[in-house]
Order: sequence, then structure tokens, then C-alpha cells
Amino acid sequence: MAKYSFGVDVGGTTIKMGFFDEAGNVLEKWEIPTRTENGGVNVLPDIAKAVEDKLSEKAIEKSQVIGVGIGVPGPVDAKGIVHKCVNLGWGVFNLNEELEKLLGIPTRSGNDANVAALGEMWKGGGQGYESIVMVTLGTGVGGGIIMDGEILTGAKGAAGEIGHIHVDDGETEVCGCGNKGCLEQYASATGVVRLANRILAKNTKPTGLVAGQCSAKDVWDAVKAGDEAALEIAEQFGEYLGKGLASVACVINPEAFVIGGGVSKAGDVLLDYIRKNYTPYVFHASRDVQFTLATLGNDAGIYGAAKLVVDSVTA
Repeated sequence: MAKYSFGVDVGGTTIKMGFFDEAGNVLEKWEIPTRTENGGVNVLPDIAKAVEDKLSEKAIEKSQVIGVGIGVPGPVDAKGIVHKCVNLGWGVFNLNEELEKLLGIPTRSGNDANVAALGEMWKGGGQGYESIVMVTLGTGVGGGIIMDGEILTGAKGAAGEIGHIHVDDGETEVCGCGNKGCLEQYASATGVVRLANRILAKNTKPTGLVAGQCSAKDVWDAVKAGDEAALEIAEQFGEYLGKGLASVACVINPEAFVIGGGVSKAGDVLLDYIRKNYTPYVFHASRDVQFTLATLGNDAGIYGAAKLVVDSVTA
């Protein structure tokens, strides 16, 4: 009898859903809205209904489903206890138990960045490695750590928050976390724009970039075109991120860093700037780490969520 799993990636606006076969092939994927009103009370019932509707549509029994995996935007410990998801309005509760009550199907859960990292290790840019750090360069900087094929969660599910490593003592602006000088303030998409505006305000070099009017994509397009100001921005970006990842490597000693998120669409040129600033600062035993680009894009979360339940069966 064929077996199936579901991978669920909960975002602040939409919930991505994936229906997988037992080999890890996605058979179908779709999205439903994230209803965050009233403390996010509708989120889990909506997921349960979407799963049940799909099973009904495919005429598949619940006994054929090995489990539902779910990634959420907040800390989740190894027991499935969520320690607040601010974007969803959730407090502290056992997510696994609550969804299992609604569905009658085994559930496994994790932080969305960690789950995405698991997905990239399984079916994406981290294939072939057992110990990776996924770095997501988007609106913020997220991180997911996989050690020996398993998510490193930390005591309260907050391991891998590399965007909040302190990298600049002189910063005066406040990060979203409330601290100052976090890596996220320089290496995210908004961070690249912040660096650009600061450098362009003092710039005397020829450039096509205009302070206050350029995006992170504009900066990296200009880097590829050899724009002198853009090259300076890229150097500063690389120095912050390269040094930050060197610190991570000294603690984790991964085989590879997998770079994802919107900023990673700049491609290999981005990796060049990271590598050149990583190598001089890292402990020698982590110097030969590989840098790769994530390949699953927005699907990394549903793949990783499905992998959570596949692993729970094979463990």
C-alpha cells in the first residue's frame, strides 16, 4: 500500500502545502491564506481541513499517511512546543499534540528556517552533506543548522539565529530584535540597501546607483557591471557576512554553508565576496567548507517539513 506525507510551511501571509510520496517526490503543492486574527486560532484548523480535503480528493485513507510535518515562524523545541510565534499571534503550546488532535495523524514540527535547511540538505543545494548551515538572506537573515542529518534546535528552539550575531559595535540604528549591530542589519536585503545608502552618501566614484532609490537587486546587478560604488558595497557586505559565518563555523564546523533567500539570486558573485572574507578569519579546520546556493527556493520549507515525518518513521 502506497504511503504519503504532507509538508506544511506556515508564513505570515500564506501557508504553503505539499503532498509527497514516500520517496520524497512532491505530487502536488498549493497555498491557503494564513488567518492570524484572534491570536491565530484558525491556523491549525485550516491546515487540518486542507489535509483532509486533499485526502478526500485523492481517495486516500489516513492510514496511508505517515505524518504531517510543519514549519512555523518561531522557536520550536524538540518536543514540538512552540515558544511564541509573534507573527501568528501564538503563545506557548505543544503544536504536535494540537494538530494530531485535529487530524488523527502523527505530526512533527520545527522552526521554519531549520525546516527549510533540512529540505535543502535532503533535496536541494545541501545534497551530499550531513552537516550544513543554511543562511537565508531575505528581509532579515535567518539560519538553520543541520548536524549529522538532524536539526539542531537548542534549548528553546532558537538555535541558528545567526542574523542576530553582533558584528558592529558602532551601530546606532536598532535591529528588529531590539539590539544594535546585528548581522541582519548589513547582510539582509534591507541591510544591503542600508549599506548602499551610507556608502552612496559619501561616494565620489562614478556610479549608476542613487541613494534612497536602489534595491539589493540593483546593487548586485551593478556589481556584475563593475560599478565602482557597488563593488565597495559588496566588499562591505562580504566582510560582515564572511566574518559572521567564520564565527559560526568555529562553533559548528559544518561541511557546507547553503546560501538562500532573495539576495542569493545574485548568484555565484555573492559567494565570491563571502568566501574571500570568510577564509582569512576562520579556524583552519573549517577553512575548506563548501559554499553553495540553495536550489529549492520557496519550496524548501515544505520539503523539509515532509522530511521531518520521513525521519520520524525511519528513526
